[in-house]
Amino acid sequence: MKFDLHTHHDRCGHAQDTIRDYIEAAIAGGLGVIGISDHSPYFGSSEDQAQPLIAMAKSEFPRYIEEVLQLKREYEGKIDVLLGVESDFFPEFVDIYRQEYAKYPFDYIIGSVHLSGGVSIFNRKRWNGLNDAQKIEQKEEYYRLIQESARSGMFQILGHIDAMKGFYPAFSDIATPKVDETLKVIGEHGVAIEINTSGKTKDVGGWYPTDEILERALHHGVEVTFGSDAHLPSRVGDDWDQVGAKLKEIGFQHWVYYKNKQKQIVKL
Repeated sequence: MKFDLHTHHDRCGHAQDTIRDYIEAAIAGGLGVIGISDHSPYFGSSEDQAQPLIAMAKSEFPRYIEEVLQLKREYEGKIDVLLGVESDFFPEFVDIYRQEYAKYPFDYIIGSVHLSGGVSIFNRKRWNGLNDAQKIEQKEEYYRLIQESARSGMFQILGHIDAMKGFYPAFSDIATPKVDETLKVIGEHGVAIEINTSGKTKDVGGWYPTDEILERALHHGVEVTFGSDAHLPSRVGDDWDQVGAKLKEIGFQHWVYYKNKQKQIVKL
């Protein structure tokens, strides 16, 4: 059974088309499960919509939830529509985010680190002028935040755990034991990581995370799931078959998705 847990839509300001369009694309692509997981509002900000081209307004969030739940009912029997959200992780605002999410019947929450050291992980300029030691510090701070997100208990899934390589492919070559240490923490806390195929749309030209990270994830007992991170309906389920084949090659026997925050196992 095919599933895709990571999709966006026009509310976030940088994706195209409606939730219904993504559901219809999933049906056309033969998926049995489609997760809707647009970017969370900036709940820690005093503004209603702090970043209009990055995330929806706080006032829009209840309407987002209601639309997904309505479509879940409408498409019952055709495809399983799951209510998710891709949540930013800001340690200083964890309690605020936790309180907001507790109001709604999420099937799952994806925790993603998008800012590290106050700078976007996708900012090409963050690497300019850094020596090797400083690059290691940058990478280790990113993984420190991912570890903290795993320990928070807020998330069923961690999003794109090496996405810092998106516009800086050399990121993967920065050697540090922090990556393996992070995978151990993720495994100990029972959180899944996604194979996110949107890396193919960035300079790095491949999936998140690397095969090497997936091999170590298997060693540490980390569950894996699938997310296209689609910002266009045409990308729903993108590279599903290739990802499944790679996971089997590495040694995984199953992958998972979450419904009512309960793990559902799908054999490879």
